Amino acid sequence: MTSELTLTESGPAAGRPVLVLHGGGGPFTVAPIAEHFAATAHALLPTHPGWNGTPRPAGLTTVGGLAAGYLRLLRERRLSDVLVVGSSLGGWIGAELAAADTEGLISGLVLVNAVGIEVDGEPVRDFFSLDARGVAEHAYHDSERFYVDPATFPAERIAGIQANMAALRVFSGGPAMSDPTLRPRLADVTVPTLVVWGESDGIATPAYGKEYAASFADARFATVPEAGHLPHLEQPERTFALLDAFAAQTARR
Repeated sequence: MTSELTLTESGPAAGRPVLVLHGGGGPFTVAPIAEHFAATAHALLPTHPGWNGTPRPAGLTTVGGLAAGYLRLLRERRLSDVLVVGSSLGGWIGAELAAADTEGLISGLVLVNAVGIEVDGEPVRDFFSLDARGVAEHAYHDSERFYVDPATFPAERIAGIQANMAALRVFSGGPAMSDPTLRPRLADVTVPTLVVWGESDGIATPAYGKEYAASFADARFATVPEAGHLPHLEQPERTFALLDAFAAQTARR
């Protein structure tokens, strides 16, 4: 996967590596996180294979496969002291990445409204059943601010969104957005972890997020008021304050 990987890099090459992993909406949804870290760190923002028109190898169909590819990237680049920040599906990838990192390349893990585990009584909402209005109402605290009528989109953008959703369906396995084997494996992850959650998330609830944090050996749960599934877009200052403090605490250099 690494040879075909679409990767945007920014910030000082000698800075701490920060791997920023996007969710179903594509890399633009986490670009502000990469831009924020690029002021002092070396931000790496990949586009997952299958998103934004990028090629997806036929055999690459699982989140674990994506995580394995990103772990190879870290090894090939000889990167260490890596801070991994994942949003939504990207958080799921980050959790798998931390579980597979037997060499200690990762020194900190941030999950922002991540999906991927199963929690009794708190299922992840069926994202694929929602129209644009439904996505805005469930994903954002201030839905009116972020809702855009898809009827105003050009045909090319609509096709791109549909292709991204098709890629999301492949990797997530469909509406459940989870792997029943993931949560038990997270108990063996010892890397310090910060689980950040928008309080108004209607895709994956804060109660789901608390259970996510409790799955790790060393995790802290923090909420962001007046924010939903993408708190870094709705409340960037509050979210970045949490991320910056955690980054400072976990840096090995």
